[in-house]
Amino acid sequence: MVGRATALLGLLLVLAAYYAASDQLPSLDTWPRVAFMSAIVIPAVFALVLIALPLHRDRFLPLAVVGFALLTALLTIAKLDVAANFTKFATVVAVGWLAIRVFEHPGWVALVAVIIIPVDIASVLRGPTKIILEEQPEVFNYASISFPIPGASLSEASFQLGLPDVLFFSLFLVACARFALRTSLTWVLMAASFGGTIALAILVDRDGFAALPLLSAAFLLVNADLLIKQRTLLGVK
Repeated sequence: MVGRATALLGLLLVLAAYYAASDQLPSLDTWPRVAFMSAIVIPAVFALVLIALPLHRDRFLPLAVVGFALLTALLTIAKLDVAANFTKFATVVAVGWLAIRVFEHPGWVALVAVIIIPVDIASVLRGPTKIILEEQPEVFNYASISFPIPGASLSEASFQLGLPDVLFFSLFLVACARFALRTSLTWVLMAASFGGTIALAILVDRDGFAALPLLSAAFLLVNADLLIKQRTLLGVK
């Protein structure tokens, strides 16, 4: 566990340095920027979830959720945006880890993964997400995690993922750990799915694009055979 703690702290320091100095870096053209964010920055942030994953069993996790949420509120009020971004991220990840405790079988997680695909698409195209993005973009800033692009600060320009995207990433990954699914490969493809979503959003020229369909697909495809096998072992038809 000491090794994980060291790795977690080291990665946090590297990410904090990038967030603080992103506006000092050379700016990139569109597709090199997408490649850099998709292959380096976004996976690095979500690597925090993988490294800290054993903590999902901690009995103090509910207190951690409350503590991180309060700290996020205080940091936001103090306009310490970078720190608030990370504590917000930690809050949502911990909520995802808590949520897995109500699932007794991975089939229920798989069902959730299927259901959220049309729900997220509808929300982005015609529902609450669309309204917020078009009419109250400042609200989305509070309800999202930001990834600053090279050449700009966090407040100037960034890729953003909604809190539900982070929540379900956390839920699906911890489901892999709890139900003996393919944790590492699932993490790789789910992290890559966000890069795919960004690329698709640019290709179709949309500011908002549903991220959960590719995320859910990654989880389901990597673990499909194991999910079916576990249903069969339990006698579920």
